[in-house]
Amino acid sequence: MTKVLLTGGSGFIASHILKVLLLRGYDVVTTVRNEEKANKLRVAKGDVGPDRLRVELIPDIAAPGAFDEVLQIPGIEAVIHAASPFHFNFKDDAQKEVIEPALGGTLSLLEAAKKYGKDVKRVVITSSFAAILDNARMDDPNTIYTEESWNPATIDHITRSKDIAYRVSKKLAEKAAWNFVASEKPHYTLSTIDPPLVFGPLAHSLGSLGEINTSNSAVADLLSGKWREAIPDSLVFVWADVRDVALAHVSAVEKEEAASQRFLTIGGWFCNRDIVDIVQRNFPEYADRLPGPDVKGGELPSKDEVHGYDNTKTTRILGLEWRPLETSIVDLVKSLAKYEIKASS
Repeated sequence: MTKVLLTGGSGFIASHILKVLLLRGYDVVTTVRNEEKANKLRVAKGDVGPDRLRVELIPDIAAPGAFDEVLQIPGIEAVIHAASPFHFNFKDDAQKEVIEPALGGTLSLLEAAKKYGKDVKRVVITSSFAAILDNARMDDPNTIYTEESWNPATIDHITRSKDIAYRVSKKLAEKAAWNFVASEKPHYTLSTIDPPLVFGPLAHSLGSLGEINTSNSAVADLLSGKWREAIPDSLVFVWADVRDVALAHVSAVEKEEAASQRFLTIGGWFCNRDIVDIVQRNFPEYADRLPGPDVKGGELPSKDEVHGYDNTKTTRILGLEWRPLETSIVDLVKSLAKYEIKASS
C-alpha cells in the first residue's frame, strides 16, 4: 500500500500516526476541521512535499457525505479513521454533541469508502477502551477484559454522566462499524484499535494548553500545582503510550493477520501516584508545585480490588513492545516545556 487516508490528522494520536506513516514511506491524505489546523500541519511538516502529504478540510465529519469527495482521490488503499476525539467537554446534549458525531462520522466514512474508495483494502478505526470497560465491574478481579469484551451500557444511560455518555458513544460507534461491515459486505476489511488512557509527548501544535487531550491534561494539572493538596483518583488504571498506539494503527494496516480484528492496546497498569513519583524523580524544578510526602491519594488498588486484562492477541499480532510509563511521562513533560505552564493560584 502506498497511499493512506488519515482522518483528524492534527489530533494527539493521529499526529503520531501521521509521523509513522511518513517515516515508513506512505503518501498520506489527511483531513482537518479548518484552515487554521491545516496551516499548522503544513508548517509542522514543511519538509514533506505536497506529493507526499495532502491536507483536506472536512468541517463536520458527521455530516452526510462528509467523506465522499476525499475518498474519490485516486490511489487510496487504506483508511485510518482517528477523527473522533477523547473529551468530556460537551455542554448539555450528549445525544447531539457526542453520540451523533461519533456515529455519523464513522458511518459516513464507511459508506464513502464503499461507494467511492474502489482501491481501499483496509479500514482501521480508532475506538476506545471505553467501548470495552464495564464501569460497574472496575473493582471485580474476576473480570478479565480482552479483545472480545464490550461495555454493556446503552443509549438509555447517557444522561447519567458525561463519562458514561462518552463511553456509550465509543461503544455505539464501534458496534455500528462492525454491523456495517457485516451487513453491507464492503470490498475492504475493518480493524479497530481500543486504547485506554493515552499518555506521551505531543507531536502536534496546541494553540493553548486548553486544547490538550484529556489524558495528558492530568499531567499538565500536576505540573501547574493543582494536585499539591490532594492527588485525584485515576479514571482507569490501564494506559498506553501514544507512540505505541500510533504504531498499532499502522501495523493493523500492514499485517495480514490484523484484518477483521479488534485490538486492545493496553501498555500496562498505572495510577496517578505513579505519575507524581515519576515527575518528582525527573523534574526537580517542579518540586514546589508537587504533592508533599504526606499527601495521600491516587494509589493503585490491590489485585483483588481491580479488574484484569489480557491483550496477548494484540501484542502478538501487531508485534508491539510496550513503552514503560516513566518513558512516556518524562517525554510528555519535556514536550510541554514550551507552553510554560504557570503555577495555579
